[in-house]
Amino acid sequence: MEIYLDNSATTQPLAEVIASVNHMMAENYGNPSALHRRGLEAEHAVKKARSQVSALFNTGNHDLIFTSGGTESNNLAIFGSLATARDTSRPLVTSSIEHPSVLNIFKHLEKIGRKVIYIRTDPQGFVDLEDLKKALDEHPALVSIMTVNNEIGSIQPIAEIARLIETSDNKPVFHTDAVQAFGKIPLQSTAVDLMSVSAHKFHGPKGIGGLFVKKGFRLAPIMFGGGQETNLRPGTENTPAIVGMGTAAAWAESHLSENMDKLNQLKAYLINGVTNEIPGVRINSPVSPRFAPHILSISFKGIRGEVLLHSLEQDGIYVATRSACSSKKKSRNHVLDALQLTPDEAEGTIRISFSSFNRQEELDYVIEKMKHHVASIRRITGWRG
Repeated sequence: MEIYLDNSATTQPLAEVIASVNHMMAENYGNPSALHRRGLEAEHAVKKARSQVSALFNTGNHDLIFTSGGTESNNLAIFGSLATARDTSRPLVTSSIEHPSVLNIFKHLEKIGRKVIYIRTDPQGFVDLEDLKKALDEHPALVSIMTVNNEIGSIQPIAEIARLIETSDNKPVFHTDAVQAFGKIPLQSTAVDLMSVSAHKFHGPKGIGGLFVKKGFRLAPIMFGGGQETNLRPGTENTPAIVGMGTAAAWAESHLSENMDKLNQLKAYLINGVTNEIPGVRINSPVSPRFAPHILSISFKGIRGEVLLHSLEQDGIYVATRSACSSKKKSRNHVLDALQLTPDEAEGTIRISFSSFNRQEELDYVIEKMKHHVASIRRITGWRG
């Protein structure tokens, strides 16, 4: 038996997505920039996919630029918006629990002389709005706050953040990394200037993503070449992946409410089973409208999360200890530090992330094996509770 519960790292592509990618590679392989029939057919497929992906945002106030994924989208959003600003003395604002593809950009900008303000979070992983208000008083050029945290699933109050930005004296650019939100929860905030998304997080192909850019917003390219994607992302379009992303987005839009209900039920079932069967457990992402339905962070006292991960893997169960982009690093986990976990709790934390492919009966097996392995590890470590 194999039970895949690492859907925040990547998801299994839908059969429809695989079919659409194969069709584009085998049949509709023209270059969308070409003027002949093959090119026009490919261009039409790209336009359809752009419409399908845009429908998930539920706003006609943004244009979609296709990129290679969330990391490129975040880089284009931040560097591209700063390139159009003349005043480089204004600070930049982000949160302390962003994805590495955002945090590392700001670390780089600090090294070259930009001031960065890191907004604190509360022990549940939500940004401190009073801290944000103070930061806005310093007239920042840019605010970048993720929509859903990739490790604990906290949903940031994007609409409220947008209102604070709109009413500030010197309105900064507002970017949100929505990679863990897009296709998982409704997104209707038209107040953001820039929003990053990635296809492989919602059953689409890897290597394709997008950046939603508010109409009229001035964004500079960070790569140069041909005039593709309105001169913002040069290079021949990855038409198979783009069409696959569109197929995945259309499926996600038509199943959004149904999937949210299912994932919340799976999450609640696993939380109930784990907390009833295993002592010394802390749930970091409960079932709540404030948390994404697909992400569950659990801390087990008296164990190492990595040891539990590999023990479960022997039984065909796949989970994570942290973001896949950081999983091989030995440094402290900045997200768990922000939650003010004890060192014991932080070391024993795993992340379980669900998809619509998962079933409740699988979780009975997971709970059984988790109970067994946690008890075995604790016998070795000598933890008594």
